[in-house]
Amino acid sequence: MTDTIPQPPLSTIASMPTDDTLKRLLTLSAHEDITSFAVGLPSPDGFPVEAVAEAAQEVLKSMGRRALQYSVTEGEPELREAVAAFETSRGTPTRPEEVQIVTGSQQALDLVARAFLDPGDRVLVENPSYLGALSAFKLCRPRFEFLAADDKGLDPASFTEDYRGAKFAYIMPTFNNPTGLTISLDRRHELVKKARELDLWVIEDDPYGELWYEKRPPQTIRSLMPERTVRLGTLSKVLSPGMRLGYIVGDPKLMEIIADLKMSADMHTPTMTQLIAARLLSSGFIEEHLPRVRKIYRERGTCMLECLAKYMPRDSGISWTNVEGGMFIWVTLPEHIDTVEMMKEAIAAKVSYVPGVACFALADHHNHMRMSFVTVPEEKIDEGVRRLAEIIRRHL
Repeated sequence: MTDTIPQPPLSTIASMPTDDTLKRLLTLSAHEDITSFAVGLPSPDGFPVEAVAEAAQEVLKSMGRRALQYSVTEGEPELREAVAAFETSRGTPTRPEEVQIVTGSQQALDLVARAFLDPGDRVLVENPSYLGALSAFKLCRPRFEFLAADDKGLDPASFTEDYRGAKFAYIMPTFNNPTGLTISLDRRHELVKKARELDLWVIEDDPYGELWYEKRPPQTIRSLMPERTVRLGTLSKVLSPGMRLGYIVGDPKLMEIIADLKMSADMHTPTMTQLIAARLLSSGFIEEHLPRVRKIYRERGTCMLECLAKYMPRDSGISWTNVEGGMFIWVTLPEHIDTVEMMKEAIAAKVSYVPGVACFALADHHNHMRMSFVTVPEEKIDEGVRRLAEIIRRHL
């Protein structure tokens, strides 16, 4: 008699069929011998290893038992104060009680989804949008609708009465993932006007705002409309993703609800990493550190833009975003090219990217690529773009 292996009684969400083609391709692209423009990770060349080690020693020496103990769900008071001061210094007036510390910005997205969404609720998203946000929202089974946009990014002037009644609009207005675009100050003012007219809440996701190359980006949406904006931030891009530190900024009553939801998820964000980050923020170290990070990203971003112009076939219907900060460039190919299928050839040629189809909540768009450059040295960027251009040329 053969024992039957019992199958767990999975939820509807866990039982949903998925196409794992893209997942398998991205797994293959992670091999060390592949020049990967797919990996959307911060550059380890910018990690402040010595400063983190020094801060960790100071924390353990001065408050070791506290650092190794449970913490409050809202976040360590020192870090909430430091984040509030940091946001305020960037033009977004913020009080500590408006800050909820979370375990990375992905948890922020999950908590916001759980706080706002019921099955069938309408969510307005950019199309394309950040894949991690779409994944978090999908667990609540909403109905996605896309926000009007053009080649300059989000286009609030085209927002219509049809948007009224949506639970929120999720946007990444600065150095967008995946497009790299930043919407202008005029468009931000128009967005605020339309949001108020349509009684629309805005989730402003800003993980890349400090990664500007030459000039600081325009004012945040929350600085212009604090009463109906929930702002998401992260320390992963400016300190270290391994510390898993993010934050949500919003009305204190909403933050109490978010804290209750977080309590059921993980009780609190690790105390030790919170206290280390608080020390690095409050000491002024971050202001010394950020220019070094920006320099790395600016040099590699500029290199990729130059290589795209150098190697991509001319007059062939290929275009890309001309970014001024962040980590990504969005490449659009002629409509007949399927970048999921082409990815197989790219991996064989030891180069990879993210097929753009993964970033669309609505409709199939198979002719886009998200290119990340920050973890790739400049000489490898040149060679990788050259190989990719050769593959694209065969498909024209």
